[in-house]
Amino acid sequence: MPAASPYTSPEQQADLERLGARLRARRKALGVTAVACAEAAGVSRVTLHRIEVGNPSVTIGAYVNVAAALGLHLVVPILDAPSADPAKITVGDYPGLRALAWQTEAGTTITETEALNLYERGWRHLDHEALTDQEKAFIQHLADTYSNGKLLV
Repeated sequence: MPAASPYTSPEQQADLERLGARLRARRKALGVTAVACAEAAGVSRVTLHRIEVGNPSVTIGAYVNVAAALGLHLVVPILDAPSADPAKITVGDYPGLRALAWQTEAGTTITETEALNLYERGWRHLDHEALTDQEKAFIQHLADTYSNGKLLV
């Protein structure tokens, strides 16, 4: 039986719901089933569902495990202000990114932070000499904008 949910303010609950929705959208965009995601994260399918709806009684560790299973790195603060629209890019515009996101269609759009996560997680698998100048500049832009000028590789 799940733990009783702690009190959360409406704003905190909205943040959890947005986080859960982002994780669910990422899972769906990757074409990963709930069962496969839950297994990869080491949680039950019910816990995954509770995460995706923003249940506050789920441990932060479970949220982190699900994010990692989806190729994301959960950092604080992870959420932008509700009014901010994250910058989007097309995976196929960058050959190195396309190679890292091989399971997605070339026309798939992802946020810049998702692109940064893909580069950081797959850095050792990239053919660095094959990166175009445009892609190198994009990677530097991501590092400067989201990671204090450094990739976490």
